[in-house]
Order: sequence, then C-alpha cells, then structure tokens
Amino acid sequence: MDGQRGLSAHLDAALARLREHAAVWATLPIAEKTALLRACRDRVARSAERWTAVAAEIKGIGQMEAAGEEALSGPWGTMRALDAYIRTLRRMDQGRSRIAARRVRARNDGGTAVRVFPNALFDRVLLPGVSADVWLEPGAALGRPSDSQSTEPGSVVAVMGAGNVTSIGVLDVFSRLVNESAVCMLKVHPLLQPLLPVFDDVFAPLIDMGFFATTCGDGGEGAYLCAHPLIDAVHVTGSTATYGAIAIETTKPLTAELGNVTPAIVMGGRWSDREIEYVAESVVSAKLHNNAYDCIALQVLVLPARWAQRADFVAAIERVMRTVPKRPAYYPGSVARFAELTRGRSSLRAFGTMDDAHIPPTIVEVDANDSDELLFRHEAFCPLLAIATIDGDPSTYLRDAVRFCNERLAGDLAAHIIAHPATLREHAADIDAAIEQLRYGCVGVNLWCGVGFLLAELPWGAAPGNTPGSIGSGLGSVHNSFDLPYPQKSVLRGPFCSFGGYVRPPWFVTQRNARAVSALLCDYERNASPLTLSRLAWLTITG
Repeated sequence: MDGQRGLSAHLDAALARLREHAAVWATLPIAEKTALLRACRDRVARSAERWTAVAAEIKGIGQMEAAGEEALSGPWGTMRALDAYIRTLRRMDQGRSRIAARRVRARNDGGTAVRVFPNALFDRVLLPGVSADVWLEPGAALGRPSDSQSTEPGSVVAVMGAGNVTSIGVLDVFSRLVNESAVCMLKVHPLLQPLLPVFDDVFAPLIDMGFFATTCGDGGEGAYLCAHPLIDAVHVTGSTATYGAIAIETTKPLTAELGNVTPAIVMGGRWSDREIEYVAESVVSAKLHNNAYDCIALQVLVLPARWAQRADFVAAIERVMRTVPKRPAYYPGSVARFAELTRGRSSLRAFGTMDDAHIPPTIVEVDANDSDELLFRHEAFCPLLAIATIDGDPSTYLRDAVRFCNERLAGDLAAHIIAHPATLREHAADIDAAIEQLRYGCVGVNLWCGVGFLLAELPWGAAPGNTPGSIGSGLGSVHNSFDLPYPQKSVLRGPFCSFGGYVRPPWFVTQRNARAVSALLCDYERNASPLTLSRLAWLTITG
C-alpha cells in the first residue's frame, strides 16, 4: 500500500509539473522548439549504440544480425522523425508553407494527393524507387482547419507506449508535442523498462523544461493516469483488448493505434526465378521482422488460384523461412497464442522446432470462404503466416481479393499489393481502383508498410471512420510531420525487385550485413559524410 501511495505521489508531482509548463510549450517560439528537438536528436545520435544494445538484450537477440532491426526501428527511426519535424518547424518559422504546391495534385474523387516522400537526395539513395503520397479526404484543404486536432494547444496527454517496437511511444509523443502543442506523459511498457534510463537521458532537454515526462508500470499505473484529473487526453498503441480496458477507465478523448490482420494481395504474371526469390524474401521479411511482433506483420498472403507459378512462389517462401535464424519468442503470451491458433490444423508447415522459448516460422493454408477462420478475425502476433487462395481472371481476382480484405479480415491499418511491372502496366486501372477501394490507413504497392511507419512524413493509423463501438485498428493518427489535415490513407510505392534482385534493403531478414548497415545509418544521421555513405552502400550491396 505504501508503494502504491508513493507511486501515486510520484505521478501526481510529474503531472503537476507538466500542467504547470503546458501553456509555456504551447506559446514557445518556433525557433526555441526547434532547438530543443535538435538537442534531443543529437543526444539520440550519441546514444544510438546504447539504445540498440539494450533493446536487443530485451528481445534476446544480442549480437545477431537481427539486432540491426533495433537500430533501424529505434534510434534511427527516432532521429529521422525528429529531422522531419525540425524541417517543418523551420519552414513555418520562415513563413513558408509546410509543403510545396508542386507536390499537390487533385484526385478524381474530389480529394487531394500530396507527395511527401522523397524530400532530399539521401531519401532517393536510402530508398531508391520509393515514393509516398498522402490522400486527404474529399473537401479537405491544405492549411489546418480548427477541428483537425484531437486536443487543444497546452493540453496534457498520456501516451501509453507499446512493448514491441521501441520507438513507438516516443514517436507518438512527438506527434502530440509538435502537431498539437501538447505536453506528454509517456508510460513505457513494462517489457521496455530497461530502456527508461536511455529515454530519460536522450530526451532530457524536453524533460528538464517540464514538457515531457516518463514512467513505467503495469495496467494499474495506466488506469491511474487515464483517470487522472490533470490528464486531458489519452493515446494508446496496443491490442483491441488494451483499448477496451482503457476505454473503461477514462471519459477523456481517447485515440488509438491498434493491431491488424495484415494482408498482401499477390497479382500473378510471369516472374523470373530471381524475382520469385526476391519477392519471397520480401514477404518473409514482412512476416518475420521483429519475430512477427509488429502490428503490421504480414498475416494473410492472398494468392490467385490460376497463377501458374503459385507453387514455385510458395516453395520459395518456405526456403527462405528455413534459413532464418532461430529467435526467442520474447513477447508474453505468444507461445500460448500460437498453440491456440494452430490447434487441430492438418495443413501446418513449420520450419524449425518449437519449445517454451521459441516458435518456428510456420505456414498454414486456409480457406478464403471460411467465415469462422480465427486467423481472419484475430491478430496472430507470432510467426504464423496464413495463405488464402482466390479464383478468377486477374481483374475479377483483384476485385474479389480487395472485397475479401475489406470484409473478412479484422483491422484497417495497412494492406499490400504485390505486382510485376508488366502487370502494373497491363492492369493499371484495376490496380488504381484497388488502391482506392482498400479501406486501410496505409496501402503499399510492392513495399511493406512497415517502411511507412518509419517515414514520419506519413500519417500512421487506421482508416478514418471507426467508432468506439466498431474500433477496427483504432481512432486518429500519429506521425504526419507535415501536419496534413484529414488524411484518408497513405500510399507507398516501391520497386518490384530492387536492383534486379541483387540488393537487399536493410529491413530484409535475409540482409547479411543488417547490423552493420543499421549502425551506419545511425552514424550517417549523426555525421553525413561521403565516407559513411560509401561504406553504407558497399555493406548494403554485399549483404
């Protein structure tokens, strides 16, 4: 009881300090805000190796190549986001528009598309052939309308961080700090408690000024924060169950980014052997990044029944899964969840052995017409990939696949289309219609939407239109460094087979130099030298 009272007193004091400084942050000159963000960014750069090492230790991957994921999705993603916010604030301070007019085009449905990536030469070097647009809802105009914010400037927001990707909570905080001029209390997930000293160190410029505070605890601490009179709004990243528990605890405005049964619709065509292998590696990476503990980990691979190379493609996926190093099932409950989702199935193909600490990558063939299929209704959050097959000629298949994703699969966060360049040309109108009709917050064409999470220029969240009674993948969005109003969806496009299939991006689980490449990306953010860039290119190519 004394411990609980002490915790409450600690939180009360921290929230009172945030409340005291909330109006100061809201009215702070842009140049001073920019300086604080730049100071945090420099401290993240200096502590990138420490952040990565702690995260890798939490997940039991130590010196494995997979530790590169932790550098990429933790410190590097945070530095890149801070750079994006700093650029926007600098443009505002100079009296310029957040985004150049040449990047804006009208869509046929009356909405607007805004090109937000690439922005600089290094963007094109880092992600060659990648582009990203934000679609605004019809009627939305650039220049923020007064009701596009979820909180008023000077508010105090409680951010409930997730336990899987280490940058999620801090990126949610910066969305509120910059886009809404709100101060934030970040509750770090108990799994990530060892990172709390790192966060307190790298974000000290904001913490010392009373604009940001951190804590770590279980659901009891979260419930205390959500109901606290000094909290104006709450944001949570997690499962629908977590959202439901928080919704009971608070009457305050509540935004959320929840899970997703993530699909990838594969268009057929004639692919070379190298293209089959490359795309198989891409699919496995979308499934097994962070050992599948991602809200956008690929869960349902949709294949055309009439595709002559279907069996070859599935066989290539299996070959890749056999080569992926064994990783601990670090996320609580995932072993039991895997057992529940696979119980009684006869079509399982596991690539490795299972024990109390490990789950092997596993494929299961499922019936696309089975309305009771658990893998359509529940996020797996473990290395289990379902393959569903749909019949029809290419146009009919694509329409039915889109309908299947929209109507059968839980969540509306992200979806993917995979198509050969020849197919993109031949069925351009069908694919454009599919992108428009997919009811998801992010749609990737030949690119995993996990990349979209790391591009702070993109709004990140569920498709608009959800309600507390029909929550889908959540309410509201985060990131959005250009602060674009009323985003409808983000659309990512990438190369079908990068550099002819000879070069693996750093997030591929088959990138043999992933740890060194990701560390060099962090170094480049700190010191953008030609030497670092050349080393980065060489390691990426040879990996």
